[in-house]
Amino acid sequence: MKQLIIIPVLLALSATTNAEAAKGRQLHEKNCMKCHGTEVYTREKRMVNNRDALVKQVKRCQLNLGVQWFNEDVDAVVQYLDQTFYKFDK
Repeated sequence: MKQLIIIPVLLALSATTNAEAAKGRQLHEKNCMKCHGTEVYTREKRMVNNRDALVKQVKRCQLNLGVQWFNEDVDAVVQYLDQTFYKFDK
C-alpha cells in the first residue's frame, strides 16, 4: 500500500521540478542571455563548482541586471541551469 502512495508523490515532485526548470529557462533566456551565452556554463575552468556557488552566482547576476526576482525565480533559474548544464548531486 505504501508503494502506491509513494509513486504519485514522486511523479508530482518530478512534475513540479520540470515546471520550475521551464520557468527558469524562460527567465534565463529573457535576462541572462543579455550578458552571456551558455559557454560560461560549459567552459573548462568554470567558476561555479557546486549548487551553493550556483545560487550565489545567479543572485549576483540578478543584482547586476537589476531584475526584481523573487526567491522562487532564483530557485527556478538555478534548477534550470543545474538540470541542463551542471548536474550537481543533490
